[in-house]
Amino acid sequence: MATAVVYILLVALGQTHGLSVINIARGGKVAQSSPFGKAVPERAIDGSRASNWHQGSCTHTQKHKNPWWRLDLLRPYKVNTVTITNRKDCCHDRINGAEIRIGNSLENNGNANPRCAVITSISAGESKTFECRGMEGRFVNIVIPGRREFLTLCEVEVTGQPYVINIARGGKVAQSSPHWKGRP
Repeated sequence: MATAVVYILLVALGQTHGLSVINIARGGKVAQSSPFGKAVPERAIDGSRASNWHQGSCTHTQKHKNPWWRLDLLRPYKVNTVTITNRKDCCHDRINGAEIRIGNSLENNGNANPRCAVITSISAGESKTFECRGMEGRFVNIVIPGRREFLTLCEVEVTGQPYVINIARGGKVAQSSPHWKGRP
């Protein structure tokens, strides 16, 4: 807990350069628009950046219009970055034009949430990090909008901090006795 508080303070002060951060995607739940064989959505958060299909670490959808993959972080976060590892052995350009969307809505399977980035390209077998600058949301979606395509993701990593709301503000307060005119 103390480490998280220190990190949140460093983020607020803009002092996170060079710090290692935790991949919050690993504890989430995933879904995708369709499975392709054994390429279940969990493969994209297995912790491996292996980028050859036959290594068994990439997820893959069927070829259809608007294919998507969704990560449920299980609670709202301020998402700083999303890193995607692209397939190396084939078809690396399929990801071109995909969008990263972050938010709290499941409207259109989460694909209606605000856009963090458009993926113009990721080289074969490479990982690319997209800055989302604290976008708030529980769901991280990757969708290829407007075209019939396969969506293949070999790894998705997400960094961020829990979105915290002070629920005490505005509540009723009391204390056993005032001291020096101190109000509760």
